[in-house]
Amino acid sequence: MQKKVFKKNAMVMAVMFGAFLLLGLNSCNQSPQKESATSTHVITEQEVLDIQKAWGEGIVKIGKVYVENGDYKTAATEHINNFYNYQEGSVLFKPTLTSEKQFRTTFQGALSYFIGGDEDYTEDHGFAIKPWSHVRWENIGTIIIGNMAVAMGNYYFTPAMGGDDVKVEYSFAYTKNNEGQLKIVLHDSHLPYNPAL
Repeated sequence: MQKKVFKKNAMVMAVMFGAFLLLGLNSCNQSPQKESATSTHVITEQEVLDIQKAWGEGIVKIGKVYVENGDYKTAATEHINNFYNYQEGSVLFKPTLTSEKQFRTTFQGALSYFIGGDEDYTEDHGFAIKPWSHVRWENIGTIIIGNMAVAMGNYYFTPAMGGDDVKVEYSFAYTKNNEGQLKIVLHDSHLPYNPAL
């Protein structure tokens, strides 16, 4: 009787060991692929800080090219392509200084906001060609959930021709595109509430 129980237990243990071994080998073969596919899309807070800094530098560059009579339209086009994810779909873009066509879900609308001159967006005067000499970010917080990061706070634009910094409230959402590059998918920007208005 004991021998039968022992044989039965040994057999169950062998089957279980074999199953665990098989599962272990399977996961070893698959996990590097899964990990490399998903790890490229994980977003870090440092990546958010880096893209914010680079975005500000891009805005300053567009204005500098404009002042120097260079091809500021190309500079603005490159800026949008570098930072916004219009290539893979629409972007929810609410620029700061708009009231008629408030939302810019297309590349054309974004370009018009940054440099003006588009007859479909007559209220645009070219935010990036004001120009600005510096953009300073003040994040209130960043939330990262998988392949999405959302940051909120104030950013300050320093006029290149002198004057006080312009304080603007923002919420940005970022995701990684198919190549693993961090891109903006939501840009919501407002002047702070003024009770006198």
